[in-house]
Amino acid sequence: MAVRRLAPPELQPKSFAFTAENRAWSEKEIAKYPPGRQASAIIPLLWKAQEQCGGWLPEAAIRAVADQLGLAHIRALEVATFYTMFNLAPVGRTYVQLCGTTPCVLRGAEDLKAVCRRRIGDEQHITPDGQFSWIEVECLGACVNAPMVQINKDYYEDLTAESFEKILDEFAAGRTPTPGPQIDRQLSAPVGGPTTLKLFERT
Repeated sequence: MAVRRLAPPELQPKSFAFTAENRAWSEKEIAKYPPGRQASAIIPLLWKAQEQCGGWLPEAAIRAVADQLGLAHIRALEVATFYTMFNLAPVGRTYVQLCGTTPCVLRGAEDLKAVCRRRIGDEQHITPDGQFSWIEVECLGACVNAPMVQINKDYYEDLTAESFEKILDEFAAGRTPTPGPQIDRQLSAPVGGPTTLKLFERT
């Protein structure tokens, strides 16, 4: 696993505070844990902070969450730098995580990667309009539906270079395409429908 570092100082905001709505949400989240265990709320609070910051987690937000939970800053930094769900540098509004693990590679992930390089640029590069960035990640757990990408919070599966291009076109136009399989498949069911354990009507 590569070393994960915070974004350079010139990209870091000077301060962070939850909005009133998010502060109220965070207090409710903390209250779910028994006395003395409030630090267990760190992951949901960091996730909410990342969401408020447009998809990435600045150092000021990590420190603010630590202060709210009564933690040493280093403890919050350890969590934020360990879990890859936390983005330590700015990302595009449409953040593409492309699975590069074996099942996806065998089913065409390299073609999707070529689309990302051509349309967006190098990994972790943000397009000049702030719309897109991408990164290759390890298994996202949708191997049956390979190749696939995660875009923001949604999975887009059973992709080809052509269908992936169309999805990026939709995001570029300000629309959110329907997530899930991009072929005639129900979730992770077999292509073409069920083949075993069928229920037959009595005649």
